[in-house]
Amino acid sequence: MADETKKVGSVVYREAGSEYFEKRGLRRHAGVWSLWALGVAAVISGDFSGWNLGIPAGGWGGLVVATVVITIMYIGLCYSIAEMSPAMPHTGGAYSFGRSAMGPWGGFITGLAENMEYVVTPAVVVFFAGSYAQPVFDELIGVNIPQPWWWLIFYMIFVGLNIIGIEATMRFSVVICLMSLAVLAIFFIGAIPKFDSKLLSDVGDGSFLPFGIEGVFKNLPYAIWFYLAIEELPLAAEESMDPKRDVPRGTLLGLLTLVIAAVGVLFLNPGIAPGAAEIGGGDASGAPLLAGFETIFGTGAKLAALFGLFALAGLVASFHTIIFAYGRNIFSLSRAGYFPHWMSVTHGERKTPYVALVLGGVVGWVLAFVMYQASKEGGSTVGAALLNMAVFGAVISYFMQCLSFVMLRRKMPNIARPYRSPIGEWGAVIAGIIALGALISLYLDEAYRPGVYGVAIWFVLGIVYFAIIGRNRLVLSPEEEFALTQGERGHPEDEGYGKTHVADVQT
Repeated sequence: MADETKKVGSVVYREAGSEYFEKRGLRRHAGVWSLWALGVAAVISGDFSGWNLGIPAGGWGGLVVATVVITIMYIGLCYSIAEMSPAMPHTGGAYSFGRSAMGPWGGFITGLAENMEYVVTPAVVVFFAGSYAQPVFDELIGVNIPQPWWWLIFYMIFVGLNIIGIEATMRFSVVICLMSLAVLAIFFIGAIPKFDSKLLSDVGDGSFLPFGIEGVFKNLPYAIWFYLAIEELPLAAEESMDPKRDVPRGTLLGLLTLVIAAVGVLFLNPGIAPGAAEIGGGDASGAPLLAGFETIFGTGAKLAALFGLFALAGLVASFHTIIFAYGRNIFSLSRAGYFPHWMSVTHGERKTPYVALVLGGVVGWVLAFVMYQASKEGGSTVGAALLNMAVFGAVISYFMQCLSFVMLRRKMPNIARPYRSPIGEWGAVIAGIIALGALISLYLDEAYRPGVYGVAIWFVLGIVYFAIIGRNRLVLSPEEEFALTQGERGHPEDEGYGKTHVADVQT
């Protein structure tokens, strides 16, 4: 990197040069259906595990009400993202929105929150994947592997698949997404004849809201699991063939798909034996859909185990696609200098951010292992604790993105907006308020507070790093170009990279 620097406010920009961006190149491939599959696949594991862990705290009714509230939040969020992303088609996604709306500090805080969400979420998913894989493989071929080894196997396979290239990533996402939806459709068809509404209310005193409004608030983080990560699509903007058209369409079609899936799972999975109480807090809580298949096809039957293997596809889908997300998040923050620059180097031929992909995988596995060991010593349930940690980063990111939407409407009213949200600023405001409510709800369950405190410390340490080091090493990446020139430059789909130089920056 060149030595020329310029201070702009509280941050310092360094001249990068063409060689810097050549080592950080991406390749365009994704179309609208690839993006739809990427978004749906990222979330679909939430229909297979995780959502059910809120039932003991609020009952089935509390989870239903919480899901309605959270669905409203995601509608507001996704419409906001659908407007911002084509206007700022950068890999930075949430960080890009925050940077243009609130400056470097706002951009970094938004990006850091999203970073925590996407690094922790695969750790949640891989924990549940191990819960599905062990009984299935034990039943089918008699293989018994300790959970941490299952996690390592999954990480090695799917980090490797993401490194191979964007073409392989997107093709696998489409296949695994369709397979996961087919598994859910088979489950819905098989569950309908066995549905018993009495099983929905077998928690607490048997009423719709056995734990009152408090139970609804405690269920907000678990309801988020039906949708968490649909907002990752803007991270694929620089690998999309037509980001200004396809990212909004993929996002909104994906959200519609997930709403339909969530309704089916929320009613049918706890509405058949073993019932809401058992899949919420009993032995079936780690693999609720597998318990449902056993009810439909017979306990311990080879066919049920086979469907459990198919159900594992839903967890693999999210695991694979959220690895993509954390890789691009780390890549974009590093390329701009907020994280150390070496994290954003891409593979010379494959053009994938292999350093970021491996780094995020190591952190995720270690985090899951630490929580697993803590649970053996009397700690909280691993999956639920990790889920709350992921939601902590997510809801902060959601609030910041909704705030960015409102500020950009007022700060940059004249930038090109190929898509405009039909619910406008009010949709973003409502979504932002709900996100803050969900953040508060994370502290209501005492058992999971240590994990939430842990990611809060991670958040604070990240801000300290930026204050001392990161803010003095920024580079004019597309996100920074766009923000500093009020949208006149920083359009990689048209201009390429590195067209604005430090000497051109107005202070």
